[in-house]
Amino acid sequence: MSTRQPATEETEPEEASAPLSAPRPSRRPPWALWSAWSRRWRERHPRGARALSVTLSVLAAALVVAALVMPDSVVRLEPGAFVRIPAEAVVGAAVLLALPRRPRVAVAAVSGVLLGAMTVLNALDMGFNQYLGRKFNVILDWSLFGDAESYLEDSLGHTATLAAVTGVITLILLLFVLLALSVVRLGDLLARHPGTATRGTLVAGVVWITCSSLGLQVAGVPIASDRTATALQAQVHQVSATLKDEAEFRKVARVDAFGNTPGSQLVPALRGKDMIFTFIESYGRSAIEDPIMAPGVDKTLDVRTKALAKAGFHAKSGWLTSATYGGSSWLGHSTTMSGLWISNQQRYRTVMASDHMSLTDAFEKTGAFDTVGVMPGVQKGWPEQKWYGLDKVYNAFRLGYQGPKFSWSTMPDQYALQQYQERVHSKRPAAGKSRMSLLILTSSHQPWAPIPKMVGWDQLGDGSVFKGIEAAGNKSSDIIADTTRSREEYGKSIQYSVTALTEWLERYGSKDTVLVFLGDHQPIARVSGNHASRDVPVSVVAKDPKVLDRIADWGWTDGLRPAHDAPVWKMSAFRDRFLTAYGSTPHPKKG
Repeated sequence: MSTRQPATEETEPEEASAPLSAPRPSRRPPWALWSAWSRRWRERHPRGARALSVTLSVLAAALVVAALVMPDSVVRLEPGAFVRIPAEAVVGAAVLLALPRRPRVAVAAVSGVLLGAMTVLNALDMGFNQYLGRKFNVILDWSLFGDAESYLEDSLGHTATLAAVTGVITLILLLFVLLALSVVRLGDLLARHPGTATRGTLVAGVVWITCSSLGLQVAGVPIASDRTATALQAQVHQVSATLKDEAEFRKVARVDAFGNTPGSQLVPALRGKDMIFTFIESYGRSAIEDPIMAPGVDKTLDVRTKALAKAGFHAKSGWLTSATYGGSSWLGHSTTMSGLWISNQQRYRTVMASDHMSLTDAFEKTGAFDTVGVMPGVQKGWPEQKWYGLDKVYNAFRLGYQGPKFSWSTMPDQYALQQYQERVHSKRPAAGKSRMSLLILTSSHQPWAPIPKMVGWDQLGDGSVFKGIEAAGNKSSDIIADTTRSREEYGKSIQYSVTALTEWLERYGSKDTVLVFLGDHQPIARVSGNHASRDVPVSVVAKDPKVLDRIADWGWTDGLRPAHDAPVWKMSAFRDRFLTAYGSTPHPKKG
């Protein structure tokens, strides 16, 4: 017997009387709502919709064509470079016309993303050409972005750097999205007008072939373009060449003309000398020969040559062609010291992990020298110390500096040299030994603002004296944006570094001091010019005439300023020439 009560007016749920077809809240996705709104708007405003559609299609075509023909160098970035017919667009149109809707949309979207990737790589090539004198290497150069961010933070501050990095990432993502949408839109446009699109594609193909065959140009730029296809081919070739170079360079690094030379047969002519190797940041040939920088730098070199001569020092100078340009100073340092052409990060890592002898390590192997490094630019662990053969290294935190940073440079060169004097040079080496020192000066590092000024050597203290000088100096942001001022300030920074180094030598050098100083690379193209060489000056300075007599056959110029026609060697040739000149006996290591 059922216990269920019949429904009554009092007990019947209120919902039971509700109609089954009651409307529910809309759950349509946002894009469906946007599509519906857009359709209604087009129906209400047909002329406006047509004008907007044409405008968007024109902008999409312009963006795609611009991405396809964009040059990879700032010097070629001019209007004529964009008035071209890209072969990739003609081929792409033919492919999209042949595909059904879904495959067409998928291919168009993927093509847009790939074009975005190629555009980003192209922009990187542009930047690397401008700053480092070479193209971006997709295998090796990703690690440099961390250094670039650190440089910006030192030059512009944390907030500006964060804003810049965020802006760049946003622009890249936006570029990918816009190019993908643009190619999809153009593909749909072709599909809606197949007859016209087919005829237009055929005409464009014939015009491209004609222009290519006849070599037709506008403002010196070929009308027929296949730049993106050529760039992609170049990237593939570069990747292959990079991987091949790694294996080949390992073999080269195992070969060393002095690799098996006993310590007793290394640099015998320099025993008992106070040997100093110094790199001056960005000290390039342009500093001595460019019409904007040269007058001040050349005057400084001539004045300092005379001052050193009065103190009993004489010099010979020549040119070395650096393995790097605009930056990556460590490649110049290691090329000079290893005698190997270390032109990329991969080669650098290979050498640092090898037992290939560095020039500084040669002095350590003699057993007759204490070896020390002064590195005010080093602000983290530096495992390279072992390869350089340095018993002790003073980095940025071991020199007691309490003054302000000068943009990227942690301390003025004059202060670093005074600390070298107080902590190292004024101390006696271990019994029966001499000393070999490696100094890397940083005050001439870009962006060359603010620049330190010379103060009395007895007034340096802990560096606090530089606070007023730094505060009164130029702002980095003002100099970075102005090419002419960058050149002027770069020249002043070289004058400062050369003056600080040579005044230190004049003040503290002895009859046994031998100083070799050189640049690590040219400054960036914005300062040195788009067609500058990679040459840097190198000088050997000593009181003992026998030291310079040993390099008399090198043909170098007397004084600190090398003549324009002085000999030019590859930087990698210096180590073996130096070792040979000062009596080292080759005992090859063949790997």
